[in-house]
Amino acid sequence: MTTFTVWKFDQAERAERAAYIIKQAEAEGLVKVLDHAVVTWPHGATRPETHHEHESGHRHTGWGAFWGLVLGGLFLAPIAGAAVGAGIGALVKATEGTGIDRDQLETIRAEITEGTSALFLVTEHGDLDRLGERFHGLHKRLIATNLTDGEREILLETFSGGNP
Repeated sequence: MTTFTVWKFDQAERAERAAYIIKQAEAEGLVKVLDHAVVTWPHGATRPETHHEHESGHRHTGWGAFWGLVLGGLFLAPIAGAAVGAGIGALVKATEGTGIDRDQLETIRAEITEGTSALFLVTEHGDLDRLGERFHGLHKRLIATNLTDGEREILLETFSGGNP
């Protein structure tokens, strides 16, 4: 099953560290990463920085456009008044069928603030127990996923040592 997750970190550089860890885990066969993007918002910056490492192969070419749409719509669009609601509304329409809903988009936008970072992942076939071990100590929090409630609970328990 393809899983979309967004992990928030309490420091701007931690999402980059998590992306490095997940790529190492992929090389070891613990997870299949279809694509990922990192958002960092250093202290003092007026807006976050977003970047996406283009994965190779024909299958991955559509993700670049997806990340551009979602990340650009969430963080680079106007951030005041009715423009926010209109922007989120357009994103909801654009992400139909992905398992990402309005509440998740609004949560992502509200949670990623100055001094934080986020790792956006699209994965398949992960060894959650072994992946969870590698993420201990990174001060992360799951803020969005397309998993069912039961799957989400298992993921949170594994990655937080039982403290979702």
